[in-house]
Amino acid sequence: MVTAQNGLATSALSGVANRVLVDYKDALQDYRVTDMPVINMFAERFTTETGGDVDISFSKPSMKLEQLEEGATPAYQHTDLRSERINVKEWGIAVGVTRRMLEDSRFSEMELALNEARRAVDRHITEHAVKALFGVVDSNFGTIALTAASSEATVTTFASNPHGGFFGTLDDNGSGGLDTANDVRLAEYGIYSKDDLAGLGPATTGSHYFVSQDSASDATGDIQLNDITAAMELIGAKGLNADTIMISPMHYKTLLNLADFTTPFAGTAAHDSGVKGGLDYVNQTSRTGVVGQLYGLNVVMNAYIPKNRFGVFDMSVKPMAYVERRGLTVEEANPGFGITGSYMSMRYGLKIIRPEAGVIVIGD
Repeated sequence: MVTAQNGLATSALSGVANRVLVDYKDALQDYRVTDMPVINMFAERFTTETGGDVDISFSKPSMKLEQLEEGATPAYQHTDLRSERINVKEWGIAVGVTRRMLEDSRFSEMELALNEARRAVDRHITEHAVKALFGVVDSNFGTIALTAASSEATVTTFASNPHGGFFGTLDDNGSGGLDTANDVRLAEYGIYSKDDLAGLGPATTGSHYFVSQDSASDATGDIQLNDITAAMELIGAKGLNADTIMISPMHYKTLLNLADFTTPFAGTAAHDSGVKGGLDYVNQTSRTGVVGQLYGLNVVMNAYIPKNRFGVFDMSVKPMAYVERRGLTVEEANPGFGITGSYMSMRYGLKIIRPEAGVIVIGD
């Protein structure tokens, strides 16, 4: 019992809720958004001391070694920089339980509510990142949609897209294709000139967004095998190596029937439960998100990917930035009489920062 200033005895229920909050805050000390399989896979983490618009800088491939004569001094070089502006916003959720719920429940209603709120954070971050990566319109996140044209996919102008985009999202007129003259993110790699890069892809525009190629010889439903190899070429011409394909659950059953599709672990007789790869496969998938391989690409399935598109990426270079101003925090709230509550909130921003590292294929 706690005695109030007016001398009346008050319930200790709020004290029980406070202890739950303290324990939960302690448990969240080690929580990191980037520990989530999907975020850890394709986002590089940055921290910032400010909110709102945050600028981060990157170097483009620009420096070259030169052969030196004895005693010669090489010419001084400087890196060719580009910057990305990422908007950091605050996101939160309020959790409340009533006095009666605390009194009558056999379980800790506050603890159950906080656990579900934490899972909601995981779902929110995953949905936000995947929709930004694939260009799925959502007014809550401010993500912008792709629209399929007759021969290729055109997207909104790069400058007006808060989540950025891969090559083909332009910083001039949004007409589609690789803008060799105006896209300041473009750099030449290997022996490929800018003109070479602009002629790649099914529509020979160099765009990293294209409509799936129809082929009667492919029995893969919405996923055409020549789409995958075309995407791998676009990424490879930029000096990278595609290592991951991300698909919707609708596409997974199609891939299971492909001879080139393999699960990441063969499993053992003792573990073989009738599922490809047995329990070893199931356990590894839960840790990494990888459900198999195709053409050497790790296959990752996600329910937020639209059923009519898939993406091929080089995840080793982290195509997206996750910029954090403040990680997930929990605070006590007092929403009203007879209610105990808490707030969960965080401040972060997301943006595609490596336009050469991904290709999005859109179904007809």
